Amino acid sequence: MALARLLLPERVAVGDVIKVRLLIQHAMETGYRQDVEGRVIPRNVIQWVRCELGGVEVFRAETSSGISANPYFEFPLRVVQGGDWLVQWLDDAGVLGELRQPMLLA
Repeated sequence: MALARLLLPERVAVGDVIKVRLLIQHAMETGYRQDVEGRVIPRNVIQWVRCELGGVEVFRAETSSGISANPYFEFPLRVVQGGDWLVQWLDDAGVLGELRQPMLLA
């Protein structure tokens, strides 16, 4: 199970352009490594990440095996409304990760 952290400025007001930072803890396996017994470790990377704010999608990324372990995403966002953040991601093992976090406006 992967964990995530969404880092936002302390004070946010409608009209502000903010820097949204997202860190997902996920080991990422390319499918090329072997364990100590010589068996191939199955590929397991994050396929996609999406972020919603107040029910509106504000960021989406489709990733590949070139993404690093514990990927970090950063994007600017003009705040047009408050609401709850919903961050979701899906990996090759079919695990759907999710983070919910409120964003309060100043």
